[in-house]
Amino acid sequence: MPVAIITGASKGLGRALAEALAARGWDLVLDARTEKALTEAAGAVSAYGTRVRAVPGDVTDAGHRAELVAAAEKLGGIDLLVNNASALGAEPLVRLEELPLEGFRRALEVNVVAALGLVQEALPLLRTSEAGTVIAVSSDAAAEAYETWGGYGASKAALDHLAAVLGEEEPGLRVWAVDPGDMATDLYAAAVPDDGDPRPAPASVVPAFLRLLDERPASGRYAAPALLEGQR
Repeated sequence: MPVAIITGASKGLGRALAEALAARGWDLVLDARTEKALTEAAGAVSAYGTRVRAVPGDVTDAGHRAELVAAAEKLGGIDLLVNNASALGAEPLVRLEELPLEGFRRALEVNVVAALGLVQEALPLLRTSEAGTVIAVSSDAAAEAYETWGGYGASKAALDHLAAVLGEEEPGLRVWAVDPGDMATDLYAAAVPDDGDPRPAPASVVPAFLRLLDERPASGRYAAPALLEGQR
């Protein structure tokens, strides 16, 4: 069975994607910082009958990243790495003049540095897979200028660029930066707590990711809404 590592998998998009992959027969290594929430998510995902390993920890910790890769290797290797764990830099979001630099550093560490570190750790196994794939979960804030989204958007723009370069350097892999579009997640609620407008559930975005895995287009940046429209 194919094996995937998904970070930030205890809720939101990470959990929804984990359930969809498990339903397709994937074995999974799931990461999140909160052990209780991750254990609950892993239990629900394992109901599909595949092997699921919950490895709680912080992706900014090199030892934890090594644990994730070691867990995947015990399951048979790594066919897919999803860098989904994210930090905002400030909760709620604030204008750049007020953005705490320590918060910005945290966003860069989680969204960019840790993502690259996990790719580096996983590359030897990804290269041996017949369909080695890296997905960097991006944001429209990486490409568009939205007030108060500067720090987070800058970190995701950096992640996009790392993904683009990795795609050039690793032609045997597929490397996709994916903008999932608007979703109703805890991350968004923390970012803009006063915004009560309804947003799509994360599960509604998952078919866009599955389409990429099915069709395996060239490495590059993709927007989930466009992929979903293409399915209609």
